[in-house]
Order: sequence, then structure tokens, then C-alpha cells
Amino acid sequence: MERRSRNLKKKASLLILTLFLLFFVAAAGATAFLFFESETPQIALKESPEFIGNGYELNLKVTAPKNGLHSVNVSIIQKTKKVELFTDTFPRTGYIGIVGPAEDSKTVPIEPKKLGLADGPAEIVIEAHDYSLRGLLGGNSAVLQKNITISTVPPKIDLLYNERTIKPGSAGIVIYRLSDNIASDGVLVNSSFFPGFPLGNDKKNVFVAYFALPYDATAINGAQIVAKDKAGNKAVSSLNITMLKAVQKSDQINVDDGFLNAKIPEFQQHYPEMTGTEVEKYVYVNNTIRDQNDKKIMELCQNPNPERLWQGRFLRMPGSPRAGYADHRTYMYKGEAIDRQTHLGVDIAQTERAEVKAANKGKVIFAEYLGIYGNVIILDHGQGVYTLYAHLSQFDCTVGQMVEANAVIGHTGHTGMAGGDHLHFGMIIHGIFVTPIEWWDPHWIAVTIDDPLKDVQMK
Repeated sequence: MERRSRNLKKKASLLILTLFLLFFVAAAGATAFLFFESETPQIALKESPEFIGNGYELNLKVTAPKNGLHSVNVSIIQKTKKVELFTDTFPRTGYIGIVGPAEDSKTVPIEPKKLGLADGPAEIVIEAHDYSLRGLLGGNSAVLQKNITISTVPPKIDLLYNERTIKPGSAGIVIYRLSDNIASDGVLVNSSFFPGFPLGNDKKNVFVAYFALPYDATAINGAQIVAKDKAGNKAVSSLNITMLKAVQKSDQINVDDGFLNAKIPEFQQHYPEMTGTEVEKYVYVNNTIRDQNDKKIMELCQNPNPERLWQGRFLRMPGSPRAGYADHRTYMYKGEAIDRQTHLGVDIAQTERAEVKAANKGKVIFAEYLGIYGNVIILDHGQGVYTLYAHLSQFDCTVGQMVEANAVIGHTGHTGMAGGDHLHFGMIIHGIFVTPIEWWDPHWIAVTIDDPLKDVQMK
């Protein structure tokens, strides 16, 4: 009996010891899980810069979702010199779980000259520590090192040619040479920016920018070449361009019930939100839908082919002109003015469903219905030059197709805001409608564009 009692006590002691060991192991595991978590912080840059100039802003994000962040440090090392840019230490908010912020985003301004850093190679070092007790209680750490080049000298701009005079509704070019490492460049006229494109020959770093003045411009309040290098340094070179006066034409368009009864059902199909009388629906299309259409065209013309696809003058469809560019129209209904708009193309009438041909070589970027323009084709001729063909009855091309000059792309019709079968032809420079008459003129093409380009290439 006594022996049996001793065995029971021995087994109980072993059980208690085992339970204690299991509890200890579990507690140790929980402690390791809670306090010695091994996942390192993650460091990410919004942009990974190769060059840094004065006024650069480094955008970074650091995350530590298990224990929370303890500290973040950013510095630049150049040779033997180390400059601290930013240090932040986060207070502990507890002892279990996430005791620091799970993430932190920072924008760190960098002014190399103020920091005493020279132009040339350097290294950005970003260090982050979390609140884990690993690493002799120092926490998990992460380091991101990024080699960069400090460059504080702005780009150099050499003006080679620019159009000196221009009328509202006309176009011109600027030719210029830039230094290396350019990230973006172009010509700024008033509030419109026109990007530059490499000439594509052995003239290194020579660019051409096509620019236009809207039909309703009243003055040139500023014209300049703008260039920014990869380090963010910006250079500006002023242009001397004089605006000449343009002759404005006016006409009247009579809107009758027959036209409304023929057209409103077409528009109602595409724009079911229209309400009111037939006249009110017409005015809605002529204003609101027109604005939407022109915004869409502007959007389509913001990513041109960087190569010049066109050569020589643009072809004009044979036929009689029905309306001109920038005609100021007053729309009349039963003797009263109901609207005023400006016609930004040239209307040409020939035979019904006449062949519409590409005015020059280009790529089809749009071929579908577009409000007041009806069935529309838009061709991208490269470097910001586009043509528009409206009121078509059918398409004979597809988006993405490259077409040669004089290739049939569609047929005339009276879709959209057209009272009869005709072609509405538009010339567009970076989304701004200009007069097609200049682009149909071989002399204007030679004097305004081709001769200046040839002169530059010969230098």
C-alpha cells in the first residue's frame, strides 16, 4: 500500500513537472512570438531617383505591421561625408502587439547645396527599426541603399529657330538644342504646353515643338521654352513671338422644325438624358455635348506619335466649301437667336457618300460616333499634328491602322450636327483646332516648317 502511494506521488510529480514544462515552453513561445518577431520592416520609395537636384523631394513609406516602427533615419553619404537628412523615433504605446505605428510615410526635402554636397555620385541610405526584442533587444532592422548622382546645374537651352509672328488659329514651330539628361521639355504659350520631339537625325539633342494659338486668343502673354532634367532642375528660355490680328467671319444658321425632327431622334439615342422641347434639346447638344466632344478630342490628342509621319502639304478633298474655319455662327429659330458657336473646321461638299481620303500619312486613333461631329475619324500624323474627318456615313478603316496619304478611310454623310451630306475637315495641333488652309498650302509648309528644319540640319 505504501509502495503504491509512493508511485502515485511520483507520477503526480512527473505530471506536474510535465505540465510546468509545457506551460514554460508555451509561455516562451508566446513571448518569442509577441516580443521576438523576426519580420523586418519594409522600405519603399514612391520614385527611385537616379539624379537629384536642388529642391528634390524624396517620398518614402516604411511599414512594420507586426511590432510597429521604432525609428526611421535617412542620410546621404558622399565619399567620407555623411549628412543626416531626417530622423524620427516613435514612442512605445504598450508592451504587447503593435506598440509603434504600423506604417509611416514621409516626404524628405533635399537641398544639396545647402547641405554642402557637391555634384557627383552619392548614396542615399534609409534605415528602419521596429519594436521587436530580437537583435539583443535592438529590434529588426532594414536598410535601403540607393546610388544617385547629385546634379544642381540647370539644363542649357540653345534656341535655333522660332516662329516670330502668328495669328489666332495658326500654327508654328520652335527648334532648340538641349543639354543631356533631359526628362521633359517643350514650349509654353500662354497656358498651353506643347511638348518637344527629337528631330531623329544626327543632330544630337535637337528638338522641334509644334505650337498653336487658339482662334479666340487675344494676346500672347508669355512664350518660352521649358526644360527639366532628370534631377528636377528647370530652365526657361523666353521666346519673342508677336500676335497678328486675324479676320473674323460671321454667319447665321437657320434651324427649322424639319431639321429638328430629323436630328433630335439621332441625338436622343446617344444622349437619353436630354429633356425639354426640341429646341431646348438642340441647344443642349450644341452647347453641353459640344463641350464634351471637344474635351474628348483634346484628350485623344495628348499622346502623339513621337515620329513625324507626314510629308508635304495636306490633301484637300475636291468639292465646294460650305463653311470656313472660325466662322462665328448665330443659330436662329423662327427669327430669334437661340445659340452662338464657332465653327472650327472647313466644310466641303461633293457628291453624296463621296470617298473621304487621308490628308496625309497617319495612324487611326479614333473611329466612332462623337456627338455634334457624328461619325468621326481622327488621324495622328506624329509630333502633335492631327486631322479630323466628321459627319461620315461609314468607316473604311479601323483604330490602330496606319494609312498612307490619299488612302480611302470613309465616306461622307450627314451624321451629327449636319444638315446635308458633306465632310467637316479639321486640323488639330495638340488638341487645338487651327485653320486647315495653311496646311493645304505647300508654300506655307515649306516656309513655316520644312525650310527651318533643313536650315538647322545643315548647321
